[in-house]
Amino acid sequence: MEIIDLLLKQNLITQPQLEKARDEVKRTGIKLEKALEKLGFITEEDIAEARANASGFLYMNLEDYVIDAELTKLIPESIANKYKVVPLFKIMDTLTVGMADPSDIQALDHVRRISKAGSVDPVLVSSKSIEKVLDFYYGQGNSVEEIVKGIESKKLPVDKGFLMESAEEPPVIKLVNILISEAVKDRVSDIHIEPEMEALRVRYRIDGILHEVHSLPKKLQNAVISRVKILAEMDIAESRRPQDGKISLKLENKDLDIRVSTFPTVHGENVVMRLLDRSSILLGLKDLGFSKASLEIFSRMILQPNGIILVTGPTGSGKTTTLYSALSTISSMEKNIITIEDPVEYELPLIRQTQVNPKAEITFANGLRSILRQDPDVIMVGEIRDKETAEVAIQASLTGHLVFSTLHTNDASSSLTRLIDMGLEPFLISSSLILVVAQRLVRQICPKCKEEYSPTPAALEDLGLDVKAKFFRGKGCPLCKNTGFTGRIGIFEVLVLNETIRKMVEEKNSADAIKKKAVELGMKTLREDGLEKAKAGLTTIEEILRATEIE
Repeated sequence: MEIIDLLLKQNLITQPQLEKARDEVKRTGIKLEKALEKLGFITEEDIAEARANASGFLYMNLEDYVIDAELTKLIPESIANKYKVVPLFKIMDTLTVGMADPSDIQALDHVRRISKAGSVDPVLVSSKSIEKVLDFYYGQGNSVEEIVKGIESKKLPVDKGFLMESAEEPPVIKLVNILISEAVKDRVSDIHIEPEMEALRVRYRIDGILHEVHSLPKKLQNAVISRVKILAEMDIAESRRPQDGKISLKLENKDLDIRVSTFPTVHGENVVMRLLDRSSILLGLKDLGFSKASLEIFSRMILQPNGIILVTGPTGSGKTTTLYSALSTISSMEKNIITIEDPVEYELPLIRQTQVNPKAEITFANGLRSILRQDPDVIMVGEIRDKETAEVAIQASLTGHLVFSTLHTNDASSSLTRLIDMGLEPFLISSSLILVVAQRLVRQICPKCKEEYSPTPAALEDLGLDVKAKFFRGKGCPLCKNTGFTGRIGIFEVLVLNETIRKMVEEKNSADAIKKKAVELGMKTLREDGLEKAKAGLTTIEEILRATEIE
């Protein structure tokens, strides 16, 4: 009755519905909760949440929750079935489990002993969720290879006429879940599912480099791709045109957004899934990789009341992270910060963010004009792609707004000539632009297998480096998957538009001439900044050469 009272107080059921359920109890003899569920007045998840509130336990809805299949090794299937308990995530030595009855002390003690965890924390989940986890994660193998072998032995229907049926098969669901959980564990930024003539290749992008990790049987292609499309709420029957979608789920207690893109190829639909961990985007400015001098300049310029700050570099060079970190640094209750992006990758607190939507006539240029009527202090435009957007951005900066945006250019000085090439007046560029930051991402040396080594004297001489200087590399170990690298760090080129540079812009000097003058005035190029990081043992010379081969 305590649960029923909670359902009434939370307006999840009404008194007339409760009376109908009681009549159903008298007629059939089932429990009151089951009667409410049978009549469609409430779901099992509603009842589970009410039970959690009544008992004081935490509640979790496992509808969009992906469990790391490795965790199922900690609780054997027999124990999971006996006590209706499933592993959810493990942090340090504490295992969190989902239970239909989290007050079962005997079950908790047994799980703690058999899993060898230091402690076990229970949360209340619905019986239906537990059954689903038991179906999907137990008895079908815990690796991609085991699942594929099981699917082949069961002769899963994979014809195009059975797209929905095959995509909803438990082993297919588990296979896709494992690909995602495996990717998160390995710090993957993108999952590529690529149809070939005789196989379905899966590649992970780790620290900016693609690695082939699985080759699946060709006959699983339709089922796997359809499963991803269902999760992303795409049209599974449409395979002739590109589609975009989004998956939101929880994995190891992390909120994960996945941007999904499909593209038709001669061998079938190519799928790319970009993993966006909402908890890891907000880096402090000090964590991005700025040198001390560059950080001081950037930190000072983002506090200016007006002007344009551009961040440039190719796709995947970390421009969005730099902009988000800058906005988070200056965000406060006293400032109205509005963005227009394509797409909005992460949601930032206290900041109004808008998605470009051409169908609703919300382009960068039109959206920027509307933002100016919203009394903003700071504006972020995802990208300056054309003259119209650039002109509105300049107008915004000249009327007292600080504007952040990006361009796709190779270095900082090229951004200035790119704007002129768009048809903008040089005097408008020089009077509005205050800072340009060019950047790249380079892989960091794995700290576990870091070792000193000596590059060839010829290579050092070509780079103008001391042949006696010490350099480091990663030898390769299990932590870094034998790549020698874990994580990435930025290298930067910070160009301040002082009076000298402004005058050169107005005189339409070339990008090379502007860069040469900026270096004379103290600017470090991307390569110079990178080599300093190599000398400090953060990355390798080869990484710097790869990232700055344009110089």
